[in-house]
Amino acid sequence: MSNSSLALIAFALALVFATLSHQCHGGEVPLQVGYYRGKCPLADVEAIVGVVVKAWYKRDPTIPAALLRMQFHDCFVNGCDASILLDGSSSEKTAVPNLSVRGYEIIDAAKSAVETICPGEVSCADIIVMATRDAVALGRGGWYIVQTGRRDGTVSLAKNVDLPSPSISVSDSIKAFAKKGLDATDMVYLLGGHTVGVTHCSLIMDRLYNFQNTGKPDPTMDSSLLTTLRQRCPQNASVDNTVNLDQNPLSSMTVDNSYYRQIVMNRGILKFDQELALDPLSKPTVGAIANGFDFSTRFGQAMIKLGAVDVLTGKQGEIRSSCRTINKPSK
Repeated sequence: MSNSSLALIAFALALVFATLSHQCHGGEVPLQVGYYRGKCPLADVEAIVGVVVKAWYKRDPTIPAALLRMQFHDCFVNGCDASILLDGSSSEKTAVPNLSVRGYEIIDAAKSAVETICPGEVSCADIIVMATRDAVALGRGGWYIVQTGRRDGTVSLAKNVDLPSPSISVSDSIKAFAKKGLDATDMVYLLGGHTVGVTHCSLIMDRLYNFQNTGKPDPTMDSSLLTTLRQRCPQNASVDNTVNLDQNPLSSMTVDNSYYRQIVMNRGILKFDQELALDPLSKPTVGAIANGFDFSTRFGQAMIKLGAVDVLTGKQGEIRSSCRTINKPSK
């Protein structure tokens, strides 16, 4: 074998090692692929979580959107430490942006199943990441290998919740993601979670009827979409209907690049979604994803990076017995 071939192999192995042993933001110990092998010798932790998620998915195929949102909302506040799962009168759950977060029962069920076979070893933070990956795969979004070894946080305060606003500009959103170690390309891919998401009419009424107090609709919105949305979201309606963020009815439940194809055609639902396709800072990336064939792979890579934000590892934090409460101090 030639020296050049050996060099290429060494380079490839180095890339694999760098990916699988990514040194995480805030943790002294890197996350690992297969962290629980050996810690739970009689159990395949990821398989157990997968069985639970699959059972829930059969009953509710909207859980990919729910868990994608949960992981994002958890990782962007205090890092990926499952702080969003903690109950309490002033916990993160009670913050306005988190009032519509759902899927807690799925994580509870997965934790219960894992604890039965492998007690005291598997963190709730890891379960969120594993369950989200499984839900994405069930939503035909492709399979990606997750790293594990996170530990659970013990602090959850509503006042700490500082998530990017739906009205944020693209440039400010890029800055917000950069603070978490995520670049502009990561941001655009992670927003691909909107391909299975929904919003409420109340959040887009201004775009339909009185954009920026002009008395007219948002001029960037496709006219046929405007007609459709006005039927779904009439003025003075007594019911706040939901609207799919991906307006392709054939793929609104599928984790794919259809969302990007829609916003390129001026069929974005949220103002920010549409600006993503128009702003020079993100437009080239959006166009490349809309016309590309590697969304699943790149989305998975972005989710892996998201899952490594400010994690607790080693002896930091704890492994909660219940995902909803911190452990009681030992006597």
